[in-house]
Amino acid sequence: MTNHPRSKIIVLEAMLIAATAFCKPSPSLVADARERLRQIVITGRLEDLNRPDFSDYQARANSFYERSGFALAWVQNGFVTPQAIRLIRILQQADDKGLHAEDYDGPRWADRLAVLRHSPSAAAAVACFDVALTVSIMRYVSDLHLGRVNPRRFRFNIESSPMKYDLPSFLRERLVSGADVEAQLAQLEPPFAGYKRTLSALQRYVGFAHRDKAERLPPPRRALDPGSPYQGIPRLISLLRLLGDLPAGEALRESSKVYDGALIPAVKHFQDRHGLAPDGRLTVQTVKQLNVPLESRVEQLRLTLERWRWVSREFQQPPIVINIPEFCLRAFDSPEKIVLQMNVIVGKAYRHETPIFEGDMKYVVFRPYWDVPLSILRSEIVPSIRRDRSYIDKNNYEIVTPEGRIMPPGEIGDDVLQQLSTGKLVVRQKPGPENALGLVKFVFPNKYNVYLHSTPSALLFSQARRDFSHGCIRVDHPALLAEWVLHDMPGWNLELVRTAMEGVEDNLQVKLTKPIPVLILYGTAVVDDQGLVHFFDDIYGFDSMLEKALAKRYLASRPGLKRASGTSPFSPDR
Repeated sequence: MTNHPRSKIIVLEAMLIAATAFCKPSPSLVADARERLRQIVITGRLEDLNRPDFSDYQARANSFYERSGFALAWVQNGFVTPQAIRLIRILQQADDKGLHAEDYDGPRWADRLAVLRHSPSAAAAVACFDVALTVSIMRYVSDLHLGRVNPRRFRFNIESSPMKYDLPSFLRERLVSGADVEAQLAQLEPPFAGYKRTLSALQRYVGFAHRDKAERLPPPRRALDPGSPYQGIPRLISLLRLLGDLPAGEALRESSKVYDGALIPAVKHFQDRHGLAPDGRLTVQTVKQLNVPLESRVEQLRLTLERWRWVSREFQQPPIVINIPEFCLRAFDSPEKIVLQMNVIVGKAYRHETPIFEGDMKYVVFRPYWDVPLSILRSEIVPSIRRDRSYIDKNNYEIVTPEGRIMPPGEIGDDVLQQLSTGKLVVRQKPGPENALGLVKFVFPNKYNVYLHSTPSALLFSQARRDFSHGCIRVDHPALLAEWVLHDMPGWNLELVRTAMEGVEDNLQVKLTKPIPVLILYGTAVVDDQGLVHFFDDIYGFDSMLEKALAKRYLASRPGLKRASGTSPFSPDR
């Protein structure tokens, strides 16, 4: 079971205060400590650290100390500085930020301070303490600001552009002598309300995990309707009450063996928060979600916080955001105000995943053609033509030459089929209600050839899980989205949008007055503005990938595991 972050604060207030004054420094001690400090920094290694190899921060640590002639930064005139004491507390409470205190030597600071008290004239102890705190703070600042892993490691094309600054200067000017180090560090965190809500939710779920008995509900053989007997009622009551889906005031008999009463709306509430159809039935999938350990929910929230740190913080205007596991699109007219929200259909898990990236929407096309991608042409269209040589005409397609000439209709010969297979000829679907793109598409040019569009298959939006496309994103209310996208262009209201969609002019392209940022993101935990936490399946396995990447990077900070040095987001490859 995860330890509560507060239980990891090893150094108590009284101990910190007692440790601040540990010796009366002599000139020889100061000179010796300075030289030892310099040698540690030059080597880029300190065995006393949880992760001894700090070569990825060596140049920055050297720059930090070089500016003061390698003088101690956190020990002044025989005192551990007040800033150092406050920073140690912050490192010990790193779990509150979705990080791990062990990664910043959280459990080690008590012993280090004890060494300073009991060895007041040991220059080596003073130097080691100072460097250890500098390196730990650098690691913490980096992880808090940019995240622990570079998103490009997962081929996420996200241009993370948080506040840029010189790390040694930040420590020297903002922390070493700063009056409020907590406020300085808070400025590094993502400014989004969703990030702050996720931090609060993390604390709640850590508490839930501590209080929960981690019992498992018996899985039903089939879906249970209200009124059905069920052996897991006591556990169901206690879990739903703990999570807040069952109001505390509801009186229920835990000895009951029947699924009924206030449990029905409570299960519906739980289902709605976990991406399930809120029908109140105890389905196999519902019980599976109920049996997910709360430790796993805590980790989902931590991974979501990591991804929040990847998001760009500077947009010329509020973006359109699509969250893949949630199958949801949101448009904003201010950083925190949602003006439009709708369901979407995303790429199929396995082989057709929608890529994670950001782009700029530049134009809208009404009644578009669908240019069939080569991969779909080869895997689906060509085999269909082999079975039926009139397939192209029957399905409203046309064949186009590289020069843009449309080939006349008719049965397709072997020579044409061969050219289609090699990509020398292309296929496109004519505009109209049955076009795969529907009646409008929203284009933000990108190397993946992915865009937003409407669809003739509207019934798929009724499904709880909606990964059905070849990678593009289908939107549930395309006319409303088009109205919002074109809202600052004269004359473009909802009526004109619908006229353009249902009219006779094909492939009508409307250029936007100014580009609109589009973010396609991936988060399996979302905290709404009411504080409700919604969890979603890791449909593409990206949570699992991120967990493994973090574990690999931080092997050295996990007890009993082989030591490995990590890479810093502040390293050149970040």
